[in-house]
Amino acid sequence: MSEANKKIGNSRKVFIKTYGCQMNVYDSERMGDSLDSEGYVATETPDDADLILLNTCHIREKAAEKLYSDLGRLRVMREERDPSRPLTIGVTGCVAQAEGAEILRRAPTVDLVVGPQTYHRLPELLRKVHEGQKVVETEYAVEDKFAHLPHHNRRAVQKRGVTAFLTVQEGCDKFCTFCVVPYTRGSEVSRPLDQIMSEARELVDAGVKEITLLGQNVNAWHGVSADGDVLHLGDLLYQLAKIDGLKRLRYTTSHPRDMDDSLIAAHKNLGMLMPYLHLPVQSGSDRILKAMNRQHKADDYLRLIDRIRKARPDIAFSGDFIVGFPGETDEDFEATMKLVQEVGYSSAYSFKYSPRPGTPGATMKDHIEEKVKDERLQRLQALILDQQHQFLQSKIGQRIEVLVEKVGRHEGQMVGRSPWLLPVAVSTNAKIGEIIAVDVTDASSNSFLGRAVN
Repeated sequence: MSEANKKIGNSRKVFIKTYGCQMNVYDSERMGDSLDSEGYVATETPDDADLILLNTCHIREKAAEKLYSDLGRLRVMREERDPSRPLTIGVTGCVAQAEGAEILRRAPTVDLVVGPQTYHRLPELLRKVHEGQKVVETEYAVEDKFAHLPHHNRRAVQKRGVTAFLTVQEGCDKFCTFCVVPYTRGSEVSRPLDQIMSEARELVDAGVKEITLLGQNVNAWHGVSADGDVLHLGDLLYQLAKIDGLKRLRYTTSHPRDMDDSLIAAHKNLGMLMPYLHLPVQSGSDRILKAMNRQHKADDYLRLIDRIRKARPDIAFSGDFIVGFPGETDEDFEATMKLVQEVGYSSAYSFKYSPRPGTPGATMKDHIEEKVKDERLQRLQALILDQQHQFLQSKIGQRIEVLVEKVGRHEGQMVGRSPWLLPVAVSTNAKIGEIIAVDVTDASSNSFLGRAVN
């Protein structure tokens, strides 16, 4: 590290607050790695931080309002702080990309605004801030940001535990009319195979046993092998499965249009690919799906679910649903309820439609009254909760494999991860990172209780 870097980073603490999706969690971790190389140490509280980064999400309504509310509190914190301990405040992520210099105008307390495609330049940009500049960096980087990120901080990986996220794909070319992702994350880009494999080995060498591959449309990932063969996500999963010490694989989030035959075959043939799939559909109405520009019909989705279930009968599905999209009639909503009943989800995320500025949906006619949205959402969530309860109850009496993750609340208890992602509490002397056989004895609203075998 250069003397200038030491001066900037020496003995300084960074607090990163993460909003939103798993990809933001991954991005926050990688920002932490970049700053670690500059001498910054992570802290769990903003009160003793020298640098605070708010890594934002722009998917849901009022994301920007939440950001400005947090920035108001940070402004007070900075005003009350001892002048001998200056505080640097930065905004990163998708709201930073969408709002850019507007953030500095509305919140002058902010020193740094960085979009999700340029956070690999954080150390360089922070040096400009410490020279007295206000920095806004939201241009899409020409270079591959992942190639410029430092190696994972081994201590930080070990502290986070035996599971890890690994981004393999970014951006979206689907342009659903409700979604801002193509505008904040850019077009679809896949990371090269060797880059992914190298990062995965780093994580496993640090003790990670389960990796979840991430992407806005993760199953749109494609690459090229050393022999020049075109690869898809199913092929990537097989390559990762060869890494010694890696025990489990997952991926999220998927688009129904990108579930190809090789990926479905991987669910059948690759035992370490966990039987859980998040496969958003958003609506059960063909008319609304067309208005959303999903480019598939409800029947396409249901036939895809059937194919995946035939390949992996024990698979559990989760999904995303938007109720009250512009023009949604009672009949359209009932079509969604019918689709949910046919699929039988283990869990799902459901939201009232909220217009996102800059998207086609925001300018559509026939927006739905909030009261109607509320009523529909309550009905849908009641059905989903009932299905979740049925799924949990159906596993009582089964023997499952559990990856032990952490110490439980009670003496002698450990908490692990089931194949379907749900937590399992079990009395055992097994160590963190071990995979043990457990008989499921009971279930709560979102977890299992089990008894270790032998």
